[in-house]
Amino acid sequence: MNLKSIQNKPVVKVITNIYVIILTIFVVWMLFFDENSYLMHKEFNKEIKELNTWIEYHKKKIAEDKQTIKNLQDSLELERFAREKYLMKKKDEDIYIIEFDTIEK
Repeated sequence: MNLKSIQNKPVVKVITNIYVIILTIFVVWMLFFDENSYLMHKEFNKEIKELNTWIEYHKKKIAEDKQTIKNLQDSLELERFAREKYLMKKKDEDIYIIEFDTIEK
């Protein structure tokens, strides 16, 4: 096969067409090298998912804190909370802290 016969094949004619070459270069540039490339979009989507997870976590924490604040409006709940969290006591009381050790295999 000589060069002339290879150049006359339809596949080679399409591949060597200047418009196809320019289009291929453009597509490769847009997918990998551009500021708004596919790779950047993929990275941004991953970051968006992480931030949405972070937002959901904080929304749950806010809901829990609102419930705690609502519960602390009651004086008995406030006293229980102060005793458990901050180890507060009355003047004539003694506090004993019991820690349970867990054995992990």
